Amino acid sequence: MASHRPFQSIAVIGGGAWGTALASLCAGNGVDTLIWAREAPVAEAINQRHENTAFLPGVMLPPALQATGDLAGAGGREAYVFAAPVQHSRAVLNELKRFAPENAAIALCSKGIERSTGLLMTELLHEVWSSARPAVLSGPSFARDVAVGLPTAVTLACADEALGARWTATVGAPHFRPYLAHDLIGAELGGAVKNVLAIAAGAVEGRGLGESARAAVIARGFAEFQRLGVALGADRQTMAGLSGLGDLILTATSAQSRNMSLGIELGKGRALADILGERNTVSEGVATAKAVVDRARKAGVETPICEAVAALVAGETSVDEIIAGLLARPLKSEA
Repeated sequence: MASHRPFQSIAVIGGGAWGTALASLCAGNGVDTLIWAREAPVAEAINQRHENTAFLPGVMLPPALQATGDLAGAGGREAYVFAAPVQHSRAVLNELKRFAPENAAIALCSKGIERSTGLLMTELLHEVWSSARPAVLSGPSFARDVAVGLPTAVTLACADEALGARWTATVGAPHFRPYLAHDLIGAELGGAVKNVLAIAAGAVEGRGLGESARAAVIARGFAEFQRLGVALGADRQTMAGLSGLGDLILTATSAQSRNMSLGIELGKGRALADILGERNTVSEGVATAKAVVDRARKAGVETPICEAVAALVAGETSVDEIIAGLLARPLKSEA
């Protein structure tokens, strides 16, 4: 794998914290890197101050990293790191393919499921841009940790091993270790479902139900994820790895997680609109919850914890009602 060369030119699509951290990795490896940000002040701050003051304040970025607010300016690159919010991805991909090579290599780094269709990101990409060559980068990784050089390991899933090796050479660093896999569905499903389960874990903490209850929610939520993954053709080994269990552990145990912190506030009884109104970041689990439930129902899979989160964020029930309902479920075999 070490013999594979990195891509020479990269465009990172998405100027949030995660896209910025990944762009910093690529630029740090000597790759000609451009980041596209929808917000003009973000692009301006990166170009002039070498800092994403809106989404990753206090982290200095490589001076060679350039930013643009014009998606056409990201055209003609050898490969693309896609980190735009999932619910806006269809529109962005439709626009990007006008300027990018027809068979562009695209590493999908957005975590979630399209709410209107129930499609995973690889499925959405295939529908919008069937000639693109996908990879999935997912795993337990907070953007700030990656950007400041703290040790992190992730899954990089790609059906083409040589293409995957080029991606690992492009984003890999001594502190950032991408482990190559072939199971794209398992890798991206873990990134989507863990956000929903993190809201549940946060709600348990916010309601003061104790660490034992939170551990139970995480473990039973992981069982839901595995059932759904098997039904969709994912590999159990992937689900038990960095992009599945690893990402769930991180996201459902740290208040630094946007989704868990949102769940904590919901558990305290605050209204979702008030919580979201205070933030400039996206908590993907809010939009993904119903999409996970709908996808699971189509697959004939029971997901009571994900269903509870979907009802909670929709304002259909309270945390107390959810807990009572889950505790009232019939006792049965763990398996």
